Amino acid sequence: MAKLSCRASDRLLLAINYALLIGGSVSSTMLTRFYFIHGGSSRWLTTIVQSSAFPLLLIPIIISSTTTSTPIFSNFTPKLLLLCLAIGLLNGVNNLLISWGISYLPVSTSSLILSSQLAFTLILSALLVHQPITFVNLNCVILLTLSSVLLAIGSEDGDRKDGITKLQYFLGFIATVGAALLFSLYLPLVQLVYKRLSKYKMVMEMQVIMQGAATGLALVGMVAGGGVEEVRKEGKGEGEFEYGGEVYWGVVVVVTGVCWQMCFMGTAGLVFLTSSLNCGICMTATLVVNVVGGVVVFGDGFGGVKGVSCVLCLWGFCSYFYGEYRKKKEEEME
Repeated sequence: MAKLSCRASDRLLLAINYALLIGGSVSSTMLTRFYFIHGGSSRWLTTIVQSSAFPLLLIPIIISSTTTSTPIFSNFTPKLLLLCLAIGLLNGVNNLLISWGISYLPVSTSSLILSSQLAFTLILSALLVHQPITFVNLNCVILLTLSSVLLAIGSEDGDRKDGITKLQYFLGFIATVGAALLFSLYLPLVQLVYKRLSKYKMVMEMQVIMQGAATGLALVGMVAGGGVEEVRKEGKGEGEFEYGGEVYWGVVVVVTGVCWQMCFMGTAGLVFLTSSLNCGICMTATLVVNVVGGVVVFGDGFGGVKGVSCVLCLWGFCSYFYGEYRKKKEEEME
């Protein structure tokens, strides 16, 4: 967490990004699951919703620009712009893979596979941004991964999706593995870019470009794949989605889009303020929080194995941040 100073404003900004990541990740996952459980079937819709709320970021960007008298996007070079577009397209592919995985796999299985991104993130962070591998972060990675393994082992039958063929299950499995690999590459990659930035405002500007590129990719795919007609039918209440057009557009599209944008902005902010590994740990911890959310919202079973899984997750999460706190205190005393 080298970038963060001891100022109250910086601590507040860090706390806001933690809240955005955790709140956005849990709520967006729950809402996406709600859509598929109640008859929704458009994977292109759930892909585009993950990035299409990016214009909301222009509000704080414009406010920040008026207070500092700095024009928006004025610090972008052609090289940085192309890099943002490339990362955005990578993010768009990742969004599509996540949608396919959520639509085909049970929650426990997708959580297990997605948790593998933490080990990949640790390795790639060590290679790309020279993240030191210490007992603290290695212990946290092991505990969180074990937590997810127990989560999968202790899954209830009600967690599994009915009517899924072996081919669909296999496609969902491959898609989720791909999403985990791409996300573990995305985190240290953006950390490399953010190392050259000094202002949080520019992180938001980069997010606008990245999310815009991801949305453009999803729109092209939706048009080419015939997804527009599917969305039109569901939006008019003619599809299999059970709650009609108002809930479809208001909740599935608008609210879910805002929640996804909160998640991605929190992700970018944590990478900028702390590190890609720290962000990956938070993302993995939210997988277990999603299980608790499933119990509360959807009435999923919660047995002893899931309880142990949650304890291990909390243990790993707290031990990591206590280790970081001790490290920071020792650095301040030197």
